[in-house]
Amino acid sequence: MIIDPAVMGYYERGGELTRLRQGRGRLEYWRTRDVLRRVLPPAPARVLDVGGGTGAHAEWLAAEGYDVELVDPVPMHVEEAGKLPGVRARLGDARALPVPGGEADAVLLLGPLYHLPDRADRVRALAEARRAVRPGGVVAAAVISRYAALHDSVYLGGLLLEERRKVEYGTLETGVIISGREGGFRGYGHHPDEILGEFTDAGLPEPRRYGVEGAFWLYGDVNDWLDDEGRRELLLDAARRLECEPSLLGVSGHLLAVSPA
Repeated sequence: MIIDPAVMGYYERGGELTRLRQGRGRLEYWRTRDVLRRVLPPAPARVLDVGGGTGAHAEWLAAEGYDVELVDPVPMHVEEAGKLPGVRARLGDARALPVPGGEADAVLLLGPLYHLPDRADRVRALAEARRAVRPGGVVAAAVISRYAALHDSVYLGGLLLEERRKVEYGTLETGVIISGREGGFRGYGHHPDEILGEFTDAGLPEPRRYGVEGAFWLYGDVNDWLDDEGRRELLLDAARRLECEPSLLGVSGHLLAVSPA
């Protein structure tokens, strides 16, 4: 496995232990779960969770009766995910999956495409997902929106700094995301239409695209909505009604692309 040392260092600090479980990151978690529950084959289907981190999604999938195997390049992630009931975890690279072909009912790529700035590597990861899934199975891949870094910079106030403006405006041109914090997140942001050609070149049918958070992740009181179960369900329902609207895809922090293999 050849992993960008900056990416490995970022994840080894343990941010994935809490990112989807605290704060507004919970909106990404709840919405991703909401979409997956509708597009995955029913349990006990076999799900390969590639780049699954510490198992935030593998955990609920296993609890709902899925046969879950998680593959991730970060040793700490594999160790933590392996502690979850019903989850098998091993080291591996999305571009060369250590699994036989055609045995999974669904393959999830809920992180790998974030960290592959070269298009050829992203297509290779998608092609590996296609190889690993059975005919008629499901491939679901998450991407970060090309516009998410700029939106986040306004939300957090970073855009007030000239050096951050240069970085965020550069992301609009290149897709390369560089956090302003020392040792922070480094990744790649997709234009909403970009993923269509990557799926095609990987031999997958054109995917259906879902805006995960919509514009709601930018609302200052989003945590209040997520903290209250009743309000959270209203928020998820509102997001569900807008999730495939083409004119709103780019405002979402993340997109989920789903295709039958």
